[in-house]
Amino acid sequence: MNNLNKSEKHSGVQAADVRTADVQTAGAQMAGARTGSRYSILSMVQVAIFGAIICIMAFTPFLGYIPLGFTRATIIHIPVIIASLLMGPKKGGVLGFLFGLTSFINNTINPTATSFVFTPFYSMAGISGGFGSVIICFIPRILVGIVPYYVYRLALKLSGEKVKQRGVSGTGLALAGVSGALVNTLLVMNLIFVFFRDAYAAANDVAVSAVYTFILSVICVNGIPEAIVAGILTLLIGRALLKKNVRERLGFRNDLGY
Repeated sequence: MNNLNKSEKHSGVQAADVRTADVQTAGAQMAGARTGSRYSILSMVQVAIFGAIICIMAFTPFLGYIPLGFTRATIIHIPVIIASLLMGPKKGGVLGFLFGLTSFINNTINPTATSFVFTPFYSMAGISGGFGSVIICFIPRILVGIVPYYVYRLALKLSGEKVKQRGVSGTGLALAGVSGALVNTLLVMNLIFVFFRDAYAAANDVAVSAVYTFILSVICVNGIPEAIVAGILTLLIGRALLKKNVRERLGFRNDLGY
């Protein structure tokens, strides 16, 4: 009888332990769910803030797109690059898509002589855009939000341990900015040559045989200064925002985590 009572007590203790463990597990899961929910909301707010900055720059005259007559210089890629470094390539790619969308809208409602390369809904003197316009408008801009992140990660990997522990590489930031600007300029201009060689030559009043020389001149006159400015601004802004204590205070967490 005593053995039976002891067995029942032992079983009761085990059942109580199991219930306690279940309660603790459930509590941990609920806490994790609340943390994940807070992070998701914060993440959406961060993306929305960067999206608002991009839209303000895009639709404020002479702020995001600077008209140069034959084309527009842009600095909208700067917030896209910074967002990529802070939040990772997925959110950077989303904001890059928004960058492309603002270009699509601007070239549709406020066109220049070569807007047909960015939108299929604009034509001039029989020259019009097409499916290639959509590719040119969106693909390079999406990559602006992806490539800098991996350039910076590579720079961190190649840096010394001290830089890795700090999580900030000045060289990496500058290279990330330059790469983001160049991936935009080089892809856009070379895709123009692929899809709209003849039309682009006609719109700029140059011979078809000389159109790539003209494109190279645009890259040099427009793209290189954009890349230098992007490198400098990314370095200055990134040095402040990518510090570990600042990122943690602002709640930035990227997809791969550093």
